[in-house]
Amino acid sequence: MKPRRFIVDTTLRDGEQSAGIVFTVEEKVRLAALMDQCGIYQIEAGIPAVGRVEKEAITRILAIRKNAKISVWNRMNAEDIRHSMECCPDIIHIGVPVSYVQIYTKLRKNKRWLENELLRCVDLARSAGFDVTVGFEDASRADISFMASLMKQLETYGVLYVRFADTVGVLTPGRTADSIKNLLDYTGMPLEIHVHNDLGMAVANSLEAAKAGALYVDCTLQGLGERAGNCDFQKFVAVGERIFDLGIKREAAAELLREFSGVMRMEMVE
Repeated sequence: MKPRRFIVDTTLRDGEQSAGIVFTVEEKVRLAALMDQCGIYQIEAGIPAVGRVEKEAITRILAIRKNAKISVWNRMNAEDIRHSMECCPDIIHIGVPVSYVQIYTKLRKNKRWLENELLRCVDLARSAGFDVTVGFEDASRADISFMASLMKQLETYGVLYVRFADTVGVLTPGRTADSIKNLLDYTGMPLEIHVHNDLGMAVANSLEAAKAGALYVDCTLQGLGERAGNCDFQKFVAVGERIFDLGIKREAAAELLREFSGVMRMEMVE
């Protein structure tokens, strides 16, 4: 029996960060319905803090889905999380920079502040009854021992799993596998992999992460995403289903990709 791995589709969130790409509410709802039908485990539906239209799309997606988990993305602050609570998603995802360059230069804070703020945000969502996942931004340039320490704290707060994000797209397959193995050895907490395609290795990196033990793999349709894009859903499924049970229904996935191609042609025309 093949080991199980779970596809997290982030086309409607990270994919929309591509230059010039803005999906309408109707397009998001239609794509989400097809994602749900084809067996994608989780749909990252958007960022509620963006505003009313984004919240409308998320709420409508929640109303029509039948099987997929619906998650929403948040910065590490209480206001974002309150916006997400209004949508009542299945999962509230909180992104947190974990590399020292981002903590000390981007945030202009220190590790202690970050730990306290992150746990405060997690507690806010968990106390309201929501499932929470946490995304380690710039994890590929972060200290493994620091991430492991954070994960152990997050586990005590009831966080479901942690996303290891190669935010700047510098991972190679070997480094990806080593990073996932090391974190699993330290903590045993479930991991999600989120990579970018700057070096043309997003699919290979995602595959090696899954082989190393990451349970959740982030993809986008046609590899859409900021800069060089993300892990391509169709390509990952094509190679990944030889090794893993991904739960993807081929005919429904083909319909999803046809619909998405039509949406993208309209985007290019506009």
